[in-house]
Amino acid sequence: MTAFDSHSRRAFLEQAGLGCGSLALTAMLAKEGIVSADSKSVNPLAPRDSHFTGKAKSVIWLFQTGSPSQVDTFDYKPELGKQDGKQLDGADPKTGFFTTSGKCLKSPFKFSQHGESGAWTSEIFPNISKHVDDIAFIYSCYSQSNNHTPAMLELNSGMIRQGFPSMGSWLTYGLGSENTNLPAYVVMHGTKPRGGDPVWSSGYLPSVYQATALDPRKPRPVDNLEPPAELQGPQQRSLLNALKSANRRHAESRPFDRDLNARLESFELAFRMQTAAPEAFDVSKEPKHIQEAYGLNRNECKDFGKQCLTARRLVERGVRFVQVFASCPTIVGGAVSDVPWDAHSDIDGNHRACAATVDQPTAALLADLKSRGLLDDTLIIYGGEFGRTSDSQGAKGRDHNPNAFTTWMAGGGIKGGSQYGKSDEFGYKSVEDRVNAHDIHATVLHLFGLKHTDLTYRFNGRDFRLTDVAGDVLHDIIA
Repeated sequence: MTAFDSHSRRAFLEQAGLGCGSLALTAMLAKEGIVSADSKSVNPLAPRDSHFTGKAKSVIWLFQTGSPSQVDTFDYKPELGKQDGKQLDGADPKTGFFTTSGKCLKSPFKFSQHGESGAWTSEIFPNISKHVDDIAFIYSCYSQSNNHTPAMLELNSGMIRQGFPSMGSWLTYGLGSENTNLPAYVVMHGTKPRGGDPVWSSGYLPSVYQATALDPRKPRPVDNLEPPAELQGPQQRSLLNALKSANRRHAESRPFDRDLNARLESFELAFRMQTAAPEAFDVSKEPKHIQEAYGLNRNECKDFGKQCLTARRLVERGVRFVQVFASCPTIVGGAVSDVPWDAHSDIDGNHRACAATVDQPTAALLADLKSRGLLDDTLIIYGGEFGRTSDSQGAKGRDHNPNAFTTWMAGGGIKGGSQYGKSDEFGYKSVEDRVNAHDIHATVLHLFGLKHTDLTYRFNGRDFRLTDVAGDVLHDIIA
């Protein structure tokens, strides 16, 4: 019997059929991103092409935890002064205004116009006011929830429930990382904000796209980064090589487990960060005048100033997404709250204290980026998770209000000096060109050259995206 005869026709058809099926399966898995012959699959953080040429390369999101009052910061409403103390106990059919306690509360702060754009800002932001012509104000934001945690989840992930990837994770998944020695996605906080780790979670995306959260106030901002003395130098490298080899063999036999490659990369990134991270976080290397510009010499703003200065140093080194959660002292005994802007009892005292914490560092960040030519491709986002009421809570405070709040953006392809949307005459409800989290996310992705409808991830049999089934790009604020 010849070698040719040893293969029956039935065996040939069986093997050919299975082979074609395997090719089809491989093509389907490659389409889903599960397997790939591309070298990029070895490193899930390798840079990827955008859908089109974007304007932004990095983002710094200054999240004002606790929700500043829109009518006491950037959304000037003179009607509040005219109606101060008057009973407002119903709904206006024209504005949709509704109040629970019934007494209108005027802003305790003076407002004035600034720049060529004539944008109104509160007196508590004397430094940010100098940069209004670089800023696009969005006055018509609204959210689904009036509770801090679900509202923060919505602003970060588009959903009010836990388990969904944050915008930073989506951007990292879509574009990879431009550096090899630092994380692609960094979260900085003092007191951990309400909601904690799920706010910046990678959700159902592979864990390699999870944020690295840290507190820059600590001598060692990144926990557990420094190796034991007996494992430094060649000993550590040798151990990592052995671990990498064992894990690689394990991963090759399990091609459907996405987290294995992520785990391998996390070990290697941590090793490289041992040298790069301490240098990046060492703001003492900055000239004295830069440190003072960020307010590092002032007690009220030195912590937020260090976060902003560190954010600038990180984007200079190729970190794509940096999120800073404000943690400013409250007016109660100088304590630090996880929702510092939450001014239920005294809008005057609370907002003056919080603004003193963030005003100078925020303005310094804008000026510093602009002077270095980085503002053109670094997007700055500023805002909280919802707004506050137009009526009083108690005598001098304001309650939560998801119906209207102000967010602003600058740099990264934003049209400076623009003003978008409108709230009613009391600042209670957004009534013109209303903007939700999906619209903000769609706009940010667009600035990075990503179509929000095309950036998807297959999970549980469905193609998910950051903007779910909604989201409109705010072209009016894009340069």
